[in-house]
Amino acid sequence: MVETRTDAQARDKVWELIREIQVAMLVTLDERGRMRGRPMRAVKLKDFSGTLWFFTGRPSPKTDEIRQDERVLLAYADPNDQNYVAVSGTATVVRDVAKQKELWSEPLRTWFPGGPEDPKAALLKVEVEGAEYWDAPSSAFVHLYGYVKAVTTGEPPQAGENDKVAFRRGA
Repeated sequence: MVETRTDAQARDKVWELIREIQVAMLVTLDERGRMRGRPMRAVKLKDFSGTLWFFTGRPSPKTDEIRQDERVLLAYADPNDQNYVAVSGTATVVRDVAKQKELWSEPLRTWFPGGPEDPKAALLKVEVEGAEYWDAPSSAFVHLYGYVKAVTTGEPPQAGENDKVAFRRGA
């Protein structure tokens, strides 16, 4: 069973694994409690203090769902390096033009032609409560070794590093 870590090194590892991934799957709960997922373009941040930001249109089904139930899951995947991270937290819809200007990048104009001041633009602020990551070796040699080990011994190879990380108390 994986123990939950609370140390700064574990939180830094989560950031190391997700900071270059450009798209996360955001999962919310609809009015009937069903999970709904959609891709969200991650806002590039210089550092990470436990808060993640995403631009969103408002109103939208996801902003309505977040207003009803703030619990969210963000799923990040980097299959090339065999890194996977699930981040749980609480989301808030924020309309703050100054913050939108601070976080703005020009490719966002595709969705918000009016720029960071577009009246349909808002931010999703996700306060991270916890995360779990899988950081597996990615080389072809390691996969070949794992295959040979499984075939010859009947035992799966060591899958790499897997940790749960608490960012907030009770996560």
